[in-house]
Amino acid sequence: MKKVRSARARRAVIKRATKETNIRVEWSLDGTGKTRINTPIPFLDHMLDLLGRHGFFDLTVQAKGDTHIDDHHTVEDIGIVLGDALKQALGDKKGIRRFGFASVPLDETLAQVTVDLSGRPYLVYNAKLPNRRIKNFDLYLFQDFFEAVVARGAFNLHVNVLYGRNPHHIVEATFKAFAKALDQATSLDGRVKGVLSTKGSL
Repeated sequence: MKKVRSARARRAVIKRATKETNIRVEWSLDGTGKTRINTPIPFLDHMLDLLGRHGFFDLTVQAKGDTHIDDHHTVEDIGIVLGDALKQALGDKKGIRRFGFASVPLDETLAQVTVDLSGRPYLVYNAKLPNRRIKNFDLYLFQDFFEAVVARGAFNLHVNVLYGRNPHHIVEATFKAFAKALDQATSLDGRVKGVLSTKGSL
């Protein structure tokens, strides 16, 4: 599916600094999958790189955080800034397809993700993991990550991992499916006049 480019730049640059984290995100929805990811958490870098590449988003994430205490602040705050950037880049949402769905396999794993850019934040997250950690990273933090993205981005997200054995495969398939579903939902469709809602707003 070739992306239709908007007359305006659907792009956002968001910075957020607290006593716990310092984060900068640059997100272009009409990109080609170019990424520059630099956080103190290598496994998170890998997942964010997948988000950009498989969603064909140009995505920059630069982050520092108090990971000497815990990874939680950094993971959640990156989710917050990504959600803010997505919301800003979407603007008035005119012309977008709104809904997106992707089913992505990775060897023994199958992940399905559904997106509705409705303006109403809600997360359903069904991703059982056989192991909680990869090296020292707590994989349960990805639910907190998605909750933050959804809350700040104001959209509906359903994550359902149908089956899987390898925790790396489960998380990777989830991020690839999220990227593809979000690419579909944010894409412009010439048939959509205004916004795709009977209410007239999203």
